[in-house]
Amino acid sequence: MTPLNPKIFDKDVEQAPIRAGFGEGLVEAGRADERVVALCCDLTESTKMDAFAKEFPKRFFEMGIMEQSSASVASGMAAMGKIPFVSSYAMFSPGRNWEQIRTTICYNDQPVKIAGSHAGISVGPDGGTHQAVEDIAITRVIPRMVVLTPCDSIEAKKATLAMAKTKSPTYIRLAREKTPIVTTVDTPFEIGKAQIFYRPEKAPIKVGIIACGSLVYNALQAAHELEGEGIGAVVMNMATVKPMDREAVIALAKECGTIVTVEEHQVAGGMGSAVAEILSAEHPTKIAFVGVHDKFGQSGTPMELVNHYGMDKEGIKYAVKMLLG
Repeated sequence: MTPLNPKIFDKDVEQAPIRAGFGEGLVEAGRADERVVALCCDLTESTKMDAFAKEFPKRFFEMGIMEQSSASVASGMAAMGKIPFVSSYAMFSPGRNWEQIRTTICYNDQPVKIAGSHAGISVGPDGGTHQAVEDIAITRVIPRMVVLTPCDSIEAKKATLAMAKTKSPTYIRLAREKTPIVTTVDTPFEIGKAQIFYRPEKAPIKVGIIACGSLVYNALQAAHELEGEGIGAVVMNMATVKPMDREAVIALAKECGTIVTVEEHQVAGGMGSAVAEILSAEHPTKIAFVGVHDKFGQSGTPMELVNHYGMDKEGIKYAVKMLLG
């Protein structure tokens, strides 16, 4: 079984912002390769690029509120042999600069790394204008783009180090709030590979839950309680939305017979849609989708909003039970 945090089901489980792992990974990537540079859009501390800026001031570029220009400048730097990381809020990058990402980065196949921070509705009081729940959809549709959604700060650090070594345009999705630490330093991570994080021991397997990002924790909590109710749920962490691990998805569907996808994103065009695309062609399977259903976000605490949109532990359990009838 994949090694996970032994305190994952404890009330005092450690917590840290997923974006903090990105910041740590970026500094380590910068130490390992002098070609790594960073560009930020006036949100250096918020996106956790501040440590990189302090250690490598000559390799850090404060672009101001210019997301479109940042994407184009990063593409040019990549063409000259650099490994640029660009960060902003996900609503603005890849939201505001989508065309520049598409045309100057992906069309030219430049290995620019885009960090979309404060993604999902758990940004909370910032409200619907700043809550990016469409970013997976708009990035995964672009040819050549890799899309990563780490589940905690430890995995975010591993993902950042991994993407620094690839030659592909890459988008990494990062949450703002502190979230439970699910993995450990020994938990495997590889771009394009899914991991089984939970397998029931005392209940017959009836459903597979595929989750990504911070909601992996909620999926694990739901599966743990469902097992106590006699419903066995296998939980898969889908840290790479694109390229998705087709073999793992198909194998899970064959084993479980039904699938529930869980993401802090619109269900249209998101991770769940990618799962459905694979299964509709390879192994038609009954699926339920937990996420935002064609609505904008709104102001509230992160917990209030996750609960409101049915993405909490109880919402996942309800989706499982409805699917199973």
